[in-house]
Amino acid sequence: MKKQILVSLLSLVALAAPAQEVLTLEDCRDMAVRQSQDLEQARIKMEMAGYDRKIALANYFPKVSASGAYLYNDRDIALTNSDQSMLLQNAGTLMQARMNAAMSQAAGRLSAAMQQKMTQLMTAIQTNPALAAEYMGSPMWQTILGMLKETDPASLAGLMPNVADPINAIGKSIDDSMHPDLHNIWVGAITVQQPVFVGGKIIYSNQMAALAQDLAASQYDMKYADIIVDVDQAYWQIVSIANKRKLAQNYSALLHQMERDMECAIAAGTATESDALQVKVKVNEADMMLTKAENGLALAKMLLCKRIGLPLDAEPVLSDENREAIPEPQLPEDKSLEDIYASRPETRSLELAGKIYDKKAKVVRADMLPQVAVAANYLISNPNAFNGIQNNWDGGLFTVGVTVNVPLFHGMENVNRYKKAKAEASLYRHQYDDARDLIRLQVTQQRKLFTEAREKLAMSRSNLDSAEENLRKATVGFEAGVIPTNTVLAAQTAWLSAHSEYIDAGIELQMADANLRKAEGSLK
Repeated sequence: MKKQILVSLLSLVALAAPAQEVLTLEDCRDMAVRQSQDLEQARIKMEMAGYDRKIALANYFPKVSASGAYLYNDRDIALTNSDQSMLLQNAGTLMQARMNAAMSQAAGRLSAAMQQKMTQLMTAIQTNPALAAEYMGSPMWQTILGMLKETDPASLAGLMPNVADPINAIGKSIDDSMHPDLHNIWVGAITVQQPVFVGGKIIYSNQMAALAQDLAASQYDMKYADIIVDVDQAYWQIVSIANKRKLAQNYSALLHQMERDMECAIAAGTATESDALQVKVKVNEADMMLTKAENGLALAKMLLCKRIGLPLDAEPVLSDENREAIPEPQLPEDKSLEDIYASRPETRSLELAGKIYDKKAKVVRADMLPQVAVAANYLISNPNAFNGIQNNWDGGLFTVGVTVNVPLFHGMENVNRYKKAKAEASLYRHQYDDARDLIRLQVTQQRKLFTEAREKLAMSRSNLDSAEENLRKATVGFEAGVIPTNTVLAAQTAWLSAHSEYIDAGIELQMADANLRKAEGSLK
């Protein structure tokens, strides 16, 4: 009963254990691309180049900004001194005093004149009987002359109106305006700027930004191709070592079987101890070969894990690891050299760099041309001086104008910068031509290496067939006792060498295919 329970538990554990994932070459490539820091940095540079292009595009649109300021002054500002302030505040009082004095003087002069005239009139009445009779007989003249005698011109000064208070109020108001409250100053402004003509600088800057974005994408493709080739190399190295480990296991098993057969032959008297020692040496060599293959496989898997972002102690299983034969890639389609030049990120980078410096030269040239811009502003402040100096937010000021900047002389700076940019563009064009020649040489070489690798694989396959047939015949002859031990061991060694060469030829063909695709710019 306990045994059945134990078996059931073991079965459940086995079912619960996750199956080890088998990774294909495409899986390894995708994982390497996702975890590559270099590729991530290249992607970020592409993103930055995209932002630079948007920044350059923004120069076509007007720039609108709002600004404000606050200022506190610990002392006030006065437009009049203290004496002038006192004069303004008491202007009505001074004017009233001067008017009263003038009125008093006028009343005095009028009173003297009236007294003189009254005296002359009374003298005339008294000396002229006719006038005296008329005066005595006329109550009206008596009344008028009586009123004139009683009238005092000095009393008219009291009838002067009071103008001191209104004028003092006006003077105080004027004096207050001469002492504006500038302790707290608030200022606000909205500004709109629109370039009209800058020598084509904005257009060329946008073209440069677009080319820089393409350049960043080209550099991304270059990093991507390097990662793909590195992953392919690590992948096929594992496949190679795994096949050689399998080969070492078969070779070791074959020799161990031969060692057991040799013991039986010695016991039967058909073999000698010398033959047994020869087999023993080969057995040790096979065991050592197997150990090296296992250690090499572990290290190769650690390298692949590092490339694809898995833990170093992980042991991934590759889909091609246990194949009987390494798959043979198909011959890539022939591409013209012009298509290859357009596909290779190196040539595209150099071509784009040359175009960028051509645009840079035009941008520098634009700095030597007149620049025209339109600007509009709306200003508001508190205090403001639109209707006297007032502490309020009433009203604002709108201004619009055109600015023209004409560079005249800058020590030949812009001219030399322009020549430098033209020289840099020429340098990249020369590098581009040189890169085309190198790429042509590289593609021709990789195509020949791919062809040689295919022929080598075919030859190694033929050699392997011959070695297997030779080993089969040697084994049959050895078992029949007609072939010596040395011949069988030599046949086994030849079989091992042929099999190893066949594995190496298959891996070499795979790497030749990857390198050829990289040379032709097909890895994007």
